[in-house]
Amino acid sequence: MAVPGVAGSGSLGRELLLGSADVTDDSHADAAADFIEATRSSYDTIAPAYSAEHPDGLGDGPLETALLTAFADLARAAAPGAPVADVGSGPGYVTARLNALGIQAFGIDISPHMVALAREAHPRLRFEVGSMTSLDVPDATLGGIIALYSTIHIPDPELPGVFTEFHRALRPGGHVLLAFQASEGEHIHMTERYGLDISLDYYFRTPAEVAGFLAGAGLSLDAQVRVEPRGEQRLGRAFALAHRPSASG
Repeated sequence: MAVPGVAGSGSLGRELLLGSADVTDDSHADAAADFIEATRSSYDTIAPAYSAEHPDGLGDGPLETALLTAFADLARAAAPGAPVADVGSGPGYVTARLNALGIQAFGIDISPHMVALAREAHPRLRFEVGSMTSLDVPDATLGGIIALYSTIHIPDPELPGVFTEFHRALRPGGHVLLAFQASEGEHIHMTERYGLDISLDYYFRTPAEVAGFLAGAGLSLDAQVRVEPRGEQRLGRAFALAHRPSASG
């Protein structure tokens, strides 16, 4: 995705682990209807600076590498040869890593500027402008969906619809891997990054809350991983793996 969470250029969200923004309540809820456009515009603004600073924001941590490899293995086993969507693909490094693992992955991001930079960095791979709220794919065609730090831009009232859209797009047996900052009911509104004006909202949730949203959309939870804050990080991270059940259960 690119971004917004709307798909969201998920990569950017990782920096909030350090937490330099103001924490607010849901006083911005009245602007929820505009969150897609606000997210798109904000990521378009910061795309060059972020991509230059973080050409591969996933890092080489053994946990992240293991989870990505496990997701690729599960997607391949459940639907051999089926495409996998990297939703909130940002600069494209997760899409590239999945392809290196033998997965036919393509990126979706809300930000046209971010998509252009991903295409420039990875010219042989496919990147599209789009939103996770309405994926431009036929029903039951994806072998997997990965959304790393991109659903954090989706307001709570919109998240059930996003996960229902994931369920629609997945083949039976197809998997979803999510990553997100873990916190209870925390909403952050950012107005500046890299010295540039933006308007970007982040919604942090507990693993239990995310699991509930997944279950409500008909997706079965397989595993959760919680990573505690490291160094100067303010928030921990969480990963959730789920799948669309087959007709036989």
